[in-house]
Amino acid sequence: MEEIKIQTMTIEDYDKVKELWMTIHGFAIRSIDDSYDGVLRFLRRNPTTSVVAKMGDEVVGAILCGHDGRRGCLYHVCVREDVRRCGIGKKMVTHCMNALKEEKISKVSLIAFSTNDIGNAFWNTIGWTKREDLNYYDFVLNDENIVRFNS
Repeated sequence: MEEIKIQTMTIEDYDKVKELWMTIHGFAIRSIDDSYDGVLRFLRRNPTTSVVAKMGDEVVGAILCGHDGRRGCLYHVCVREDVRRCGIGKKMVTHCMNALKEEKISKVSLIAFSTNDIGNAFWNTIGWTKREDLNYYDFVLNDENIVRFNS
Protein backbone atom coordinates (compact mmCIF):
# COMPACT_ATOMS: atom_id res chain seq x y z
CA MET A 1 0.00 0.00 0.00
CA GLU A 2 1.17 3.50 -0.85
CA GLU A 3 2.20 5.76 2.04
CA ILE A 4 -0.68 7.47 3.87
CA LYS A 5 -0.18 11.09 4.93
CA ILE A 6 -2.30 12.56 7.71
CA GLN A 7 -2.69 16.34 7.49
CA THR A 8 -4.91 19.19 8.58
CA MET A 9 -7.98 19.55 6.37
CA THR A 10 -8.43 22.71 4.35
CA ILE A 11 -11.36 23.82 2.20
CA GLU A 12 -9.30 22.82 -0.84
CA ASP A 13 -9.87 19.21 0.27
CA TYR A 14 -13.66 19.60 0.21
CA ASP A 15 -14.43 18.07 -3.21
CA LYS A 16 -12.38 14.94 -2.51
CA VAL A 17 -13.75 14.64 1.03
CA LYS A 18 -17.33 14.88 -0.25
CA GLU A 19 -16.51 12.30 -2.91
CA LEU A 20 -15.29 9.98 -0.11
CA TRP A 21 -18.44 10.64 1.96
CA MET A 22 -20.59 9.59 -0.99
CA THR A 23 -18.92 6.15 -1.08
CA ILE A 24 -19.52 5.27 2.57
CA HIS A 25 -22.53 2.98 3.08
CA GLY A 26 -24.99 4.38 5.64
CA PHE A 27 -23.23 7.75 5.83
CA ALA A 28 -25.52 10.71 6.57
CA ILE A 29 -25.04 13.95 4.61
CA ARG A 30 -26.83 17.19 5.51
CA SER A 31 -27.72 19.45 2.60
CA ILE A 32 -26.61 22.69 4.32
CA ASP A 33 -24.12 21.68 7.02
CA ASP A 34 -22.16 19.41 4.69
CA SER A 35 -22.26 21.71 1.67
CA TYR A 36 -19.12 23.58 0.58
CA ASP A 37 -20.31 26.70 2.45
CA GLY A 38 -21.21 24.70 5.56
CA VAL A 39 -17.82 23.00 5.73
CA LEU A 40 -16.05 26.29 4.97
CA ARG A 41 -17.86 27.87 7.94
CA PHE A 42 -16.85 24.93 10.14
CA LEU A 43 -13.19 25.04 9.06
CA ARG A 44 -12.98 28.79 9.58
CA ARG A 45 -14.21 28.30 13.14
CA ASN A 46 -11.90 25.29 13.65
CA PRO A 47 -8.90 25.86 11.33
CA THR A 48 -6.43 23.40 12.89
CA THR A 49 -8.43 20.45 14.17
CA SER A 50 -10.00 18.65 11.18
CA VAL A 51 -7.97 16.09 9.27
CA VAL A 52 -7.64 14.17 6.02
CA ALA A 53 -5.71 11.01 5.21
CA LYS A 54 -4.20 11.10 1.73
CA MET A 55 -2.76 8.35 -0.40
CA GLY A 56 -1.06 10.28 -3.16
CA ASP A 57 -3.65 12.83 -4.30
CA GLU A 58 -6.59 10.73 -3.11
CA VAL A 59 -8.42 11.41 0.15
CA VAL A 60 -8.95 8.01 1.81
CA GLY A 61 -10.04 9.26 5.24
CA ALA A 62 -11.43 12.36 6.87
CA ILE A 63 -12.67 13.76 10.18
CA LEU A 64 -14.40 17.05 10.82
CA CYS A 65 -13.21 18.01 14.29
CA GLY A 66 -14.01 21.12 16.24
CA HIS A 67 -14.67 22.53 19.68
CA ASP A 68 -16.70 25.15 21.46
CA GLY A 69 -13.88 26.25 23.77
CA ARG A 70 -14.80 23.61 26.34
CA ARG A 71 -15.36 20.26 24.62
CA GLY A 72 -14.19 18.84 21.34
CA CYS A 73 -16.32 16.80 18.99
CA LEU A 74 -15.56 14.50 16.07
CA TYR A 75 -17.95 14.45 13.12
CA HIS A 76 -18.05 12.42 9.91
CA VAL A 77 -15.21 10.07 10.81
CA CYS A 78 -14.65 7.85 7.79
CA VAL A 79 -12.05 5.72 6.04
CA ARG A 80 -12.45 4.37 2.53
CA GLU A 81 -13.60 0.76 2.75
CA ASP A 82 -10.69 -0.82 0.87
CA VAL A 83 -8.07 0.69 3.21
CA ARG A 84 -9.77 0.08 6.55
CA ARG A 85 -7.99 -1.87 9.30
CA CYS A 86 -4.63 -0.33 8.34
CA GLY A 87 -4.43 2.15 11.25
CA ILE A 88 -5.64 5.17 9.27
CA GLY A 89 -8.62 5.88 11.51
CA LYS A 90 -6.55 5.66 14.68
CA LYS A 91 -3.88 7.97 13.21
CA MET A 92 -6.52 10.53 12.20
CA VAL A 93 -8.19 10.42 15.63
CA THR A 94 -4.80 10.86 17.32
CA HIS A 95 -4.04 13.85 15.07
CA CYS A 96 -7.38 15.45 15.99
CA MET A 97 -6.92 14.79 19.71
CA ASN A 98 -3.44 16.33 19.66
CA ALA A 99 -4.80 19.39 17.81
CA LEU A 100 -7.53 19.74 20.45
CA LYS A 101 -4.98 19.40 23.27
CA GLU A 102 -2.97 22.23 21.67
CA GLU A 103 -6.08 24.38 22.08
CA LYS A 104 -6.43 23.36 25.76
CA ILE A 105 -9.44 21.11 25.16
CA SER A 106 -9.47 18.19 27.60
CA LYS A 107 -12.60 16.23 26.67
CA VAL A 108 -13.78 14.91 23.30
CA SER A 109 -17.07 13.36 22.27
CA LEU A 110 -18.62 11.89 19.15
CA ILE A 111 -21.87 10.42 17.98
CA ALA A 112 -22.02 7.07 16.20
CA PHE A 113 -25.24 5.64 14.86
CA SER A 114 -26.24 2.59 16.90
CA THR A 115 -26.52 0.62 13.65
CA ASN A 116 -22.91 1.45 12.65
CA ASP A 117 -21.37 -1.83 13.77
CA ILE A 118 -17.99 -1.15 12.14
CA GLY A 119 -17.70 2.32 13.66
CA ASN A 120 -18.85 1.24 17.10
CA ALA A 121 -16.39 -1.65 17.13
CA PHE A 122 -13.61 0.79 16.14
CA TRP A 123 -14.39 3.21 18.99
CA ASN A 124 -14.55 0.39 21.54
CA THR A 125 -11.27 -1.07 20.28
CA ILE A 126 -9.33 2.19 20.62
CA GLY A 127 -10.56 2.86 24.16
CA TRP A 128 -13.49 5.25 23.87
CA THR A 129 -16.29 4.87 26.41
CA LYS A 130 -19.91 4.48 25.36
CA ARG A 131 -22.09 6.64 27.60
CA GLU A 132 -25.13 4.89 29.05
CA ASP A 133 -25.93 7.63 31.57
CA LEU A 134 -27.38 10.30 29.30
CA ASN A 135 -29.78 10.94 26.47
CA TYR A 136 -28.85 12.81 23.33
CA TYR A 137 -31.34 15.42 22.07
CA ASP A 138 -31.60 17.34 18.81
CA PHE A 139 -33.67 20.32 17.75
CA VAL A 140 -33.83 21.17 14.06
CA LEU A 141 -33.45 24.91 13.43
CA ASN A 142 -33.62 24.68 9.66
CA ASP A 143 -36.02 22.33 7.85
CA GLU A 144 -34.06 22.81 4.62
CA ASN A 145 -31.03 21.09 6.14
CA ILE A 146 -32.15 17.69 4.88
CA VAL A 147 -30.36 14.49 5.87
CA ARG A 148 -29.69 11.95 3.13
CA PHE A 149 -28.24 8.53 3.90
CA ASN A 150 -25.98 6.79 1.39
CA SER A 151 -27.24 3.37 0.42
